[in-house]
Amino acid sequence: MKQSKIFTKTTKELPKDETSYNAQILIKAGFIDKLGAGVYSFLPLGHLVHEKIKNIIRQEMEAIGGQEILMPALNPKENWEKTGRWDGLEVLFKLKGKDKKEYALAATHEEVVVPLVKRHIFSYKDLPVYVFHIQTKFRDEPRAKAGLLRGREFSMKDLYSFHTSEADLDDYYEKVKVAYFKIFSRIGLGEVTFFTFASGGSFSKYSHEFQTLSAAGEDIISICDQCKLAVNKEIIEEQKACPQCGQQDLKQAKAIEVGNIFKLGSRYSKPFGLTFTDGSGKPHDVLMGCYGLGPSRALGTIVEVHHDEKGIIWPEAVAPFACHLVSLNKNEEAEKIYEQLVSGGVDALYDDREISAGEKFVDADLIGIPYRLVVSAKSLQAGGVEMKKRNEKEGKIVKIVELIKYLKP
Repeated sequence: MKQSKIFTKTTKELPKDETSYNAQILIKAGFIDKLGAGVYSFLPLGHLVHEKIKNIIRQEMEAIGGQEILMPALNPKENWEKTGRWDGLEVLFKLKGKDKKEYALAATHEEVVVPLVKRHIFSYKDLPVYVFHIQTKFRDEPRAKAGLLRGREFSMKDLYSFHTSEADLDDYYEKVKVAYFKIFSRIGLGEVTFFTFASGGSFSKYSHEFQTLSAAGEDIISICDQCKLAVNKEIIEEQKACPQCGQQDLKQAKAIEVGNIFKLGSRYSKPFGLTFTDGSGKPHDVLMGCYGLGPSRALGTIVEVHHDEKGIIWPEAVAPFACHLVSLNKNEEAEKIYEQLVSGGVDALYDDREISAGEKFVDADLIGIPYRLVVSAKSLQAGGVEMKKRNEKEGKIVKIVELIKYLKP
């Protein structure tokens, strides 16, 4: 993509109405635009990153048997009344249609997926089932002030699993745990994300969160160096020790919750009468698990973790482009190199704008694409293009014919 053709622009100043770093820098770099508190538009660069994160999540969900669907965001009131959450969920957005009926803008999708699956599950032969979707969620947050980390409108991947037994649920729960760590590793958060014990509600002793260390985090977790797990504040106040090994000498840190997994049991299958018959024809409640991961929150978390004083440093797997080609002085060679990169299958952002070299370098650091390629009379005389990684200080000359080998995925 040629940078001169992108309709959005970077800005020189941070937005004054944002306090969170992720929102400030994403707006300044032209990735998102703020419509209102907790509500953002994803601009061309931000949309590219968001889609790459969603595709990584999608791949790992399909690898553990997840079937993708898409459920409505607009839900009838009666579904939420059946589970007691019409009045019990404080952040639920509610509205009334011209048909005089009341609706909710979905904050989560148990109330939709259970009656949906009920139409297709009858006996033990129909189970287990794993379905997921990536959908917009709405929550009436009282304090939407953390940018993409706490929005009123945001993207969420929900995976729901349906089982005949607790043993089968336990087995799949472990598979999701592994899949989640694969996702966080691929998007650049693996080394700073901890599997964290949280309250399990009425069905199981614990649920689990995935918490990423960050000064921007709203949660306080206690990390066990012995078993490399963490415990959230609610649990540690109750039992003062790591549930895995009993260690009491835990290290506290701020963190961002980037995912969570729950064993629901029959909490949502009972209200909707979701049952299956066993081999003798006897009915049983279907047992459920749910597994959440927010692509938009993950995007904001990546920015909070991967940046420096100049701007964003995108991990290669989620960067909007593989390289940022910068032309110093208008020259035909840069245009040829851009065409070679594109025809060779390399995603390239080409800064062909007629502005100063300094402005181009500042924008390249701000936008944070993994590799910067500078085409100048000096680099061409030296035999190629100056290639520099975004997180390194020094570049090197790479021959033009070797560029695609370096950059092609």
